[in-house]
Amino acid sequence: MTTSALETLLNSLRSASRLPGTSSYAVPNLWKDGTTGSSLVDPVTWYDRIISDILTSSVPAASNHVESASEWTAEAVVYNLFVRLGTAFDHNLDGTIGIEPLPSGFRETGTLLKAIAMLPYIRRMGANTIYLLPLTAIGTQNSKGALGSPYAIKSPYRLDPMLDEPALALPLETQLSAFVEAAHRLGMRVLFEFVFRTASVDSDWVTAHPDWFYWLRDGVGAEPYGPPGFDHDTLARIYEKVDKHDFRNLPAPDESYRNRFVESPASVSIVDGALQGVTSSGITCHVASAFSDWPPDDHQPPWTDVAYLKMHRHPGFNYIAYNTIRMYDEELDIPEMRNTELWDEIAGIIPWYQEHYGIDGAMIDMGHALPPALKASIVAGARTGRPDFAFWDENFDPSPKLKEEGFDAVFGSLPFVIQDIQYIKGLLNFLNKNGVAIPFFATGENHNTPRVCHHLAGQPAGRRRALFLFTLGAILPAMPFIHSGMELCEWHPVNLGLNFTDEDRHRFPAGSLPLFSPGAYDWQGGNGLDPLCGEIRRIVDIRHRYLQLIRQGGKGSIIQPYISDPALIAIMRKSEGKSIIFAGNSNMNDRVHGVMEFEPETMELEELLSGRKLQINNHRLELEFEPGQCILFELPAPSIE
Repeated sequence: MTTSALETLLNSLRSASRLPGTSSYAVPNLWKDGTTGSSLVDPVTWYDRIISDILTSSVPAASNHVESASEWTAEAVVYNLFVRLGTAFDHNLDGTIGIEPLPSGFRETGTLLKAIAMLPYIRRMGANTIYLLPLTAIGTQNSKGALGSPYAIKSPYRLDPMLDEPALALPLETQLSAFVEAAHRLGMRVLFEFVFRTASVDSDWVTAHPDWFYWLRDGVGAEPYGPPGFDHDTLARIYEKVDKHDFRNLPAPDESYRNRFVESPASVSIVDGALQGVTSSGITCHVASAFSDWPPDDHQPPWTDVAYLKMHRHPGFNYIAYNTIRMYDEELDIPEMRNTELWDEIAGIIPWYQEHYGIDGAMIDMGHALPPALKASIVAGARTGRPDFAFWDENFDPSPKLKEEGFDAVFGSLPFVIQDIQYIKGLLNFLNKNGVAIPFFATGENHNTPRVCHHLAGQPAGRRRALFLFTLGAILPAMPFIHSGMELCEWHPVNLGLNFTDEDRHRFPAGSLPLFSPGAYDWQGGNGLDPLCGEIRRIVDIRHRYLQLIRQGGKGSIIQPYISDPALIAIMRKSEGKSIIFAGNSNMNDRVHGVMEFEPETMELEELLSGRKLQINNHRLELEFEPGQCILFELPAPSIE
């Protein structure tokens, strides 16, 4: 009988040497029994018990469910995990997260073994889909932070060795296979994020394929390298043309910027520990690092260890700017200019992971910045023989166009409007008017945005805000999305990507950001706030009860009934004689009184979150909301005015 990857991992764990330190290995109680604090355990025994329980799980395996990708995506409740951070813990309780393994051979930074151990905890919240941020090997040149950016892909086929538990003495690939198997045994699907737009500046591809990268001449110019500058009038022209989808003759950076780039080198070698190229005319050069290209005046910190891949070969566009790596100039984005060998390599990556790990779907990082023809080939190749393989896109508009391109979900715009209730109402009005063709991520945060609790660190208002937004998202035609740590009311940003201020950038330098350096969540409840795990499960169960109604995303399906105070929001979802209504107080500091009016003169309703009774009298429902409080209730339709 063939031994599965999870059984192989268990056997390896049981034969692990009992090195010094196993008696002083702490784990969060939240992973064990849902309480706060931590407990000292023997790691071998502790992991053994969890894996053994998974191996004997009676939950139907996810891989046995033959559904279309769009079908299971519509029912997905997602837990988004950056393994290196989300499973990290101060196991020796010395107040730091060490980079080197403990004497016992186990790591404090996040690993795949700990990710397996967390699966029962994640499943108890009602999540049925695990979405993993990149797991691949990371470059070391110009490293951003102590561990480097997971988007600085050294090789798309090798895994980050930091995810290994040395105590297992087991290939890392087997550990990843065991993780996918464990998730499937628990009835959960696994989706990986793939990075096709960038690589590391010292990527394995650089020496073999220098023409896949942009190159800067060495030692030229007093100004440090960074994004090109555009004057006010040029910026206005750029925005106008892009808004009109007019990509003919897009304004280019000035000549001095373009001249900093050189043709692909004829040879590449290592000089003083870094890759250096030499062109056919003898110019020494190095791989150009990345920056945020859109908007063209973006002020995000540079990505020093990341390089953009060169998707086209046109000699007139041999530079990095918005018009060469995202809003492709019409003259550039034509078949004869494609970097065909690179495109073929990229299109083969997901099928390789399907074959080796049996994953269920893919999220394409910066999918909106890939050439459309390349993106189409990626989707078509991975879907061959796998109609149930899901594709999610980092796009912001859940439009029919994305559905036609073969995508099953998009990131959406919700995290960008949560700062103000009027913006939320505006987004919902837009979605009600235009419809929701495919689900979007129902979340107020991801690893590139401020946390929901960013400005409410450790405050009860932060907890209320997180619960308010998760409940709101759960009744929309969207995917409930738990960005790892949200359930703990984490406030420290993972990365300063979108919607951050200069004050934030000063407060959180790159070295303090856990996307690049060791870090861990407050698993022990040190902020004094109770985790949201129980409430999340209750909301997920309610969503499941009304799923067919909630999934309806046609025009006119997201109604905002009148509620008397502007700080309050009400959302009604209705279908086939049933209505479910969300009402909540966006004011996180003050109590707010509100009134809703209904057709029946009197009626008693049940509030679904708490079970308490709500009473309609004289056609009016009087509501008194605590700061950040929200409610859900069902109403026989038509009953609302």
